Amino acid sequence: MSILVNKDTKVIVQGLTGKTGTFHTEQALEYYGTKMVAGVHPKKGGETWSSGLDSAAELPIFATVGEAKEATGADASVIYVPPAGAGAAIIEAIDAEVPFIVCITEGIPVADMVKVKRRLEKSNSRLLGPNCPGVLTPEECKIGIMPGSIFKKGSVGVVSRSGTLTYEAVFQTSNAGLGQTTAVGIGGDPVKGTEFIDILEMFLADDETQSIIMIGEIGGSAEEEAAQFLKDEAKKGRSKPMAGFIAGRTAPPGRTMGHAGAVISGGKGGAEDKIEAMESAGIKVSPSPAKLGETLLEVLKG
Repeated sequence: MSILVNKDTKVIVQGLTGKTGTFHTEQALEYYGTKMVAGVHPKKGGETWSSGLDSAAELPIFATVGEAKEATGADASVIYVPPAGAGAAIIEAIDAEVPFIVCITEGIPVADMVKVKRRLEKSNSRLLGPNCPGVLTPEECKIGIMPGSIFKKGSVGVVSRSGTLTYEAVFQTSNAGLGQTTAVGIGGDPVKGTEFIDILEMFLADDETQSIIMIGEIGGSAEEEAAQFLKDEAKKGRSKPMAGFIAGRTAPPGRTMGHAGAVISGGKGGAEDKIEAMESAGIKVSPSPAKLGETLLEVLKG
């Protein structure tokens, strides 16, 4: 199995006609025929988008997410809208009752995301991101900006706050012959939709996911909360072999490292506390991102 997306997932693209949306939609279409079914643009409804692919794929453009969902039966949306309009784009998808929304956009104002978070709490939609690389189930579905060429179908579930280190974990587990069930980038913004605990719950419940890599960052308390969740689940007899890493170990207090949420503040969110929490939950923390695959193999060998 996989989590979140599979070969049957139908995806609409908010921001399709822009340069970024066009490029990544073409990449998705080329990745095992990910079912990209429509685009959305308020001023281009009724038009058709054509790719630059040899297959000359064409997608209908709708003026609203609601129209696109009704016409195509889409169950996911990916958002490549610029920061100023991305919050409104997420809310439009929520209001259209799209089950799964992926927002790639970086730099959305926190105030906009607070509004999104409130709207999410009253909905049945799930949001991944913003400021994330998306989600990919090998040989089935690619939503977002992850490079499909490094993936291999297999048994490792990958969840990460860091986009770059998501790719690193995928590359290493592919080279180790383990492969992945699904890789999920949850994003590094302080206010976002899906958290570690949500994804860990799905991986624990997925029979084909035999081990997990979890990559965190300095800042916030998501890793500590995930560690406590894993401890609680282990008491119920639910656990899987895990390796992990914390990015930003050398960051000084008060300095943001890459992501908006990756900052140590008020004496909290430091790497050592997160590493200690993860290790106490049975996660083998790698000394380096370059050794993630090796660390997981060590765990699997006992």
